[in-house]
Amino acid sequence: MSDEDGIDFAIIELLFFAYRDFTSDPDQILADYGFGRAHHRVLHFVNRRPGLTVAELLDVLKITKQSLARVLKQLIDTDHVVQLQGPRDRRQRELYPTARGRALALALARPQSRRIHAALEDSGITERTLVERFLEAMVDPELRAQIDLGSAKMSGKNHGEH
Repeated sequence: MSDEDGIDFAIIELLFFAYRDFTSDPDQILADYGFGRAHHRVLHFVNRRPGLTVAELLDVLKITKQSLARVLKQLIDTDHVVQLQGPRDRRQRELYPTARGRALALALARPQSRRIHAALEDSGITERTLVERFLEAMVDPELRAQIDLGSAKMSGKNHGEH
């Protein structure tokens, strides 16, 4: 701990700076499309878990329906995401990346992945599981199950590309 009252300002500040730089490369790419970070988050999770329902996405992102509706409409209108009626429940809307959406999601992830690999190398951390455990521990315990939502393999859904 550092500074006053046991507040770890050093780590807090490092997280702010790391987040700023971690998002800077995708922000530049997103600007070319007229998109922002909300579009990035939606596209990331839709790409990582094809077939994710709107309700599941709302739960993961912790945003309002109104906020999601605006962003989702733009992603659908620009052919980055498609929304299909659920096969078991017609009220559910499942989300899938289009080929264009997948390409953009990967273009956004590449510089972030390069930054992660460079940071691991520069820091001398050879056990990436330590970093993963730390970041997972930063997530509220009751919400940690959502971390598995990032992988189509883990969701049990195996839909084709749309």
